[in-house]
Amino acid sequence: MSSDAAAASPRITTAQPDSGTELSGRMGATSLMLTVLAFSAPIAAVAGFIPFCIQFGGPGASFIFAVATVSLLLFAVGYVTMTKHLPRPGSFYAFITAGLGKVTGLGSAFLAVVSYVLMLGGCFPFIGMTLTELISSMGGPETPWWLWTIIAWTIVSVLCYFHIELSAKILSVAMVLEVTIVVIFNVAVLVHGGGPQGFALAPLNPASLSQGDVGIGLLFAIMIFLGFEATAVFRDEVRDPDTTIPRATYGAVAFVGVLYTVSCYLLTTAYGSNAVQAATDDPKMMFPSAIGHLAAGFFTQLTFMMIITSELAAAISVHNVASRYFYNLGRDKALPAFFAHVHLRHHSPARASVAVAIVVAALLIILGITHPEGEGLDAQLFGLATVGILTLMALVSFAVIVWFSRKGIPADANVFKCYVAPGLATITLGGTVVLSVLHFDLVVGGEPGQNLGLLIVLAASLVIGAGLALYFRSAKPRIFAGLGRADTGEAEAPDAVIPTRM
Repeated sequence: MSSDAAAASPRITTAQPDSGTELSGRMGATSLMLTVLAFSAPIAAVAGFIPFCIQFGGPGASFIFAVATVSLLLFAVGYVTMTKHLPRPGSFYAFITAGLGKVTGLGSAFLAVVSYVLMLGGCFPFIGMTLTELISSMGGPETPWWLWTIIAWTIVSVLCYFHIELSAKILSVAMVLEVTIVVIFNVAVLVHGGGPQGFALAPLNPASLSQGDVGIGLLFAIMIFLGFEATAVFRDEVRDPDTTIPRATYGAVAFVGVLYTVSCYLLTTAYGSNAVQAATDDPKMMFPSAIGHLAAGFFTQLTFMMIITSELAAAISVHNVASRYFYNLGRDKALPAFFAHVHLRHHSPARASVAVAIVVAALLIILGITHPEGEGLDAQLFGLATVGILTLMALVSFAVIVWFSRKGIPADANVFKCYVAPGLATITLGGTVVLSVLHFDLVVGGEPGQNLGLLIVLAASLVIGAGLALYFRSAKPRIFAGLGRADTGEAEAPDAVIPTRM
């Protein structure tokens, strides 16, 4: 038994909450996979991030995406193995608590909440500024970015109030449309016989990595995979967690890994030897210009429209993840039990969802007042959130190793799943976190060292969560005992979840 668990006495056994008061759903692997993939906004990733990977990674950027795919599949191996043997909702919160103790676990939960709220906050200024620019480019009137930001916030907040399956249907449609645009581009490159030099092998040659900065390229590549790690958050809302979550997790990583690797290769091919220069000169137009030239002119504007809908879908996905962290923390009474109430008719964490909407609105109002032009807000919020999520992924991989070291290797697992894969993932993700801090200006924008102070937000959330756990351990041992295990019958009180018509 860990020291954390030993400190929580007496042992508590309570009745499980009535099933009518819990989150529920029947999502299958495909719906769950599309729900979390919307988080990564594939069309925005291909059009926005892949050019940066080419800019910094050089002609070998495609190979970097293949490496990133393998690295995150290694993370998925340990993550899925722990999911099967630790059947608790809460994802990062539950896993880190089980492996590294309740103090670190609650600190990580607060870090997760802050990171996902920041990520969600970044979606709305991005949508607002991109839509304003698109309207102007098409000869329309000048509109304030904050107007579209408010509209986007309203749409997302309303949709996420209802059952997850409504969001899943919308996200599934958005994902299909996004991927279709990317596939059209890929096919167009193939039909045209590649680029100026045809189909080159250099982008897939490891030797070409010497022409770029592998570390920075890998950092950007891993950043655009984020989202798949949230599959376990929806454990209570899928048809068969032990089957659905592993399939969705592996499927999400493999799908976007292949999509990004192939798309990066074909985008590099489309520009030939001029690819790195094109990515450096105007990364925002690299993909739209290419698809407009190779497929049809209207695809250039359509790409920008799809980027907006893609970010709207991403916001819905992130909002759902953040609200379930609020919900699980409410169940464990680490946050007020008010957040753990489940809507009687929609079976959604309605109050937690409203709380997320209010927190994000407050954040945007403050930032909107201090940054009325909106420039750079999205990059700062996205970048800061990314560092937080990467940190959590590294901690989860380490927690997997510690937990299986304590529990032993299950009969249906092996050394690779329990130790080797999560060990390699810990090293890769930990190194990525270090790179993101060392090159923080590339992650959030600004001059080198200018915005390093933003990292205090992440550090403070971790410290506050850990400090609250220490307070519970000394003053409220019953609550401390229930941290990270609300679904196991060891959490404190069955009244933590009460149906409501709110």
